[in-house]
Amino acid sequence: MRTRVIPALVLSLLTAGSLALPAEAQVQPAPPSSAAAEDTLLAKLKAIPGLSVVSETQPTGYRFFVLTFTQPVDHRDPGKGTYQQRLTLLHRSETAPTVLFTGGYGLAVNPAPSRTEPTRLLDGNQVSVEHRFFRSSRPDPADWRDLTIWQEASDEHRIVRALKTIYSGKWIQTGASKGGMTSVYHRRFYPGDVDGVVAYVAPNDRINPLDGAYDAFFARVGDAACRTALDDVQQEALKRRDRLVPKLEAYAAQNGYTFTRTLGTADRSFEMTVLDTVWAFWQYSTAADCANVPPATATDDELYAWIDSVAGWSFYTDQGIEYYTPYYYQAANQLGWPELRFRHLRGLTRYPGLYQPNSVLPAELRSRHDALPMLDVDHWVRWRSSRMMFVYGENDPWGAERFTPSRNDSHLYVAPGANHGANIAALTEADRQAATATLRRWAGVTDAPPAMRSAPSIPDDDMLPDRRTF
Repeated sequence: MRTRVIPALVLSLLTAGSLALPAEAQVQPAPPSSAAAEDTLLAKLKAIPGLSVVSETQPTGYRFFVLTFTQPVDHRDPGKGTYQQRLTLLHRSETAPTVLFTGGYGLAVNPAPSRTEPTRLLDGNQVSVEHRFFRSSRPDPADWRDLTIWQEASDEHRIVRALKTIYSGKWIQTGASKGGMTSVYHRRFYPGDVDGVVAYVAPNDRINPLDGAYDAFFARVGDAACRTALDDVQQEALKRRDRLVPKLEAYAAQNGYTFTRTLGTADRSFEMTVLDTVWAFWQYSTAADCANVPPATATDDELYAWIDSVAGWSFYTDQGIEYYTPYYYQAANQLGWPELRFRHLRGLTRYPGLYQPNSVLPAELRSRHDALPMLDVDHWVRWRSSRMMFVYGENDPWGAERFTPSRNDSHLYVAPGANHGANIAALTEADRQAATATLRRWAGVTDAPPAMRSAPSIPDDDMLPDRRTF
């Protein structure tokens, strides 16, 4: 029951902020500005009501700002109060295209400059937005009823409207996984804000209980030998529960992990992780990794270690889940989730209905699912949307339920053999050229091809969180 989002990193990465940039990419604090250089850009930013400049650095050829923006807690009732939403701005030129990057989660604790694929292909500016209720962009006190797709789209609408007073070029929105979904929702509610959307690996769970597409995906992905080996791993792990759960309990005790606030027990956490293993394998691995799947004769230690490398025993702990609580709330309430049948595990599982987001939410945040928002978005994308591009990976389970774009200058591409990290670069050469040309046309870019432009001081951003989630 893994979110829309890459191989298990140690849990500390979730709170450590950005990884260090390579030496050539290190940025230095902006030097003291002269009256001329304290330029009109900084003055314009500071003049936007509610926008605060937290910090600035100057990587070669760019300026990078960490910002906060005052947002209504409830856009339908601004009198309820405000909160500070974090965002960053990678500035190249006021007239260049601007890419609005909606990651769907939080920004790093200490954000560093990076470029998404559309930003690189357009040689543009980039505005990266932290989703409401993640990290410090959470109202205090938090009324979780205000965490909806419309409220976040309205946050982004106000940001775009404010920054368009500075950036006069075309605007393109992008995001991957949950960020791709977020970009679709913004387009749905405010179709005039941007000039096109590139949504990567964005699931579309339009009718939550009708999830046969996921089971069909797992019945055909890879080859039969790999599918059988993965099924065997899950079966063997559950058969050896009495020996493997104590390993998880000892590991949790050593690292200070608990289970009481979310899943409740180590045994439930163990079962959730085992259920998630095959999904995690195809989400983050490739067919070439089938050779590393342990056989049914593997030792307990070998089985335990391999599952840890693929799914991560630390994730379904209170500490591993905490950062993603807003996602789980959204999934339970509006977004939906994959409901798998696990027929090959009948008689081995103990907790019917475990594989769903309410299982990992604190009791006070569990909610009933509202099907209407996803049905509305799906219908709008199919019939009324325009200039939307969807990119999926052939072997990514989240691509089993895709968006269907309209015929209004909208497109869908599938990267052969790719997983949840699929992007335009992974497409066939013909599709890559077509997708790139469409993106650049939307953005009004006619200058040098992207291959002739580089920004060695700015690393690429794959737009996916640092940690696997369900």
